[in-house]
Amino acid sequence: MRGRLVGLGEVMARLTVPGRGRFGQAVPGKWEMSLAGAELNVAVGYVQLGGEASFVTALPEHAMADAVVAEIRGLGVGIEQVVRSAEGRLGLFFLEAGSGHRAAQVIYDREGSVFSRVGPGSYDWEGVFAGAGRLHLSGVTPAVSRNAAEVARRAVEEAGKRGVPVSFDMNFRRRLWQWESGKGAEELAAETVRGLMPGVELFIGGVDDVAMLTGEPEVAKAGHAAAARLLVSRWPNVKRVAMTMRESITATRQRLGGMLYEAEGDRVAMGPVTYEMTEIADRLGGGDAFAAGLLTALDDPALSESETAVAFAVAASCLAHTVPGDFALVSRGEVEVLMRGGGGGRVMR
Repeated sequence: MRGRLVGLGEVMARLTVPGRGRFGQAVPGKWEMSLAGAELNVAVGYVQLGGEASFVTALPEHAMADAVVAEIRGLGVGIEQVVRSAEGRLGLFFLEAGSGHRAAQVIYDREGSVFSRVGPGSYDWEGVFAGAGRLHLSGVTPAVSRNAAEVARRAVEEAGKRGVPVSFDMNFRRRLWQWESGKGAEELAAETVRGLMPGVELFIGGVDDVAMLTGEPEVAKAGHAAAARLLVSRWPNVKRVAMTMRESITATRQRLGGMLYEAEGDRVAMGPVTYEMTEIADRLGGGDAFAAGLLTALDDPALSESETAVAFAVAASCLAHTVPGDFALVSRGEVEVLMRGGGGGRVMR
């Protein structure tokens, strides 16, 4: 491992309707509560796979936020650089998991959260990057608010000053990109993320994301490799482009593969296995598990060869779909067993 992974973003309380029920069946009733957040998911997954990670965020000053900090710390993620404020609240989202041909539904309740209100001057950037080997961001962070977008921009800038590479997962969330009136979600997202792209070394996203960022809609039909090449041609600082390749048949039956493009040598590595996932326990966080697996592999000489790295990432994501909640609570050993064709229905004794 080459250093500590720093994830920066918002942590939320996730409230899930039990038993794949509908929102209308959960009021009144009991909800399943857990933590979630794209960058936090990656940091937790990275630690589970054997790495060291810290998480940077902003939280309220109350007992519930204390419990959030304790839970993150208990998962092995460093939480020293958390800003606390009496102004604002803890972000929430509500999940109706979906079943069969009924799609999952998410309702965000994040406006006015501490993270959305705190600006870049509130963070101790020296402390954030002390001993850091990589900064990981996603498009969810700048989508939350104008303040959060400024925090993301400053984080990329501070990482660049220190020679810390940046990985960025587009994670486009149309319902979040609402903080500038008069601009549609795609327009605001593209404009904002283009400002971050000169500082990004590794980009994770889909062909539609590349089409949106480059303003070339036809590339979405040209295939994954063509989209990756176009992105690198626009931002030559990007050394790698990774994409998941998902076929959603139903909410609980999907196929998953992946691709990694290396700009040096113009190399395209496809995940050697497309996993048939027929009993998905939880869909959310699967892309973040792919990112955590990929970063783990790229930071480890034993796994960093392109085909091996993407195979490890896809296997990690596949296993994450078997675990309830956003976090990929799977080990490196389990991922390697799956890569070798093992696991499945056997009891590990």
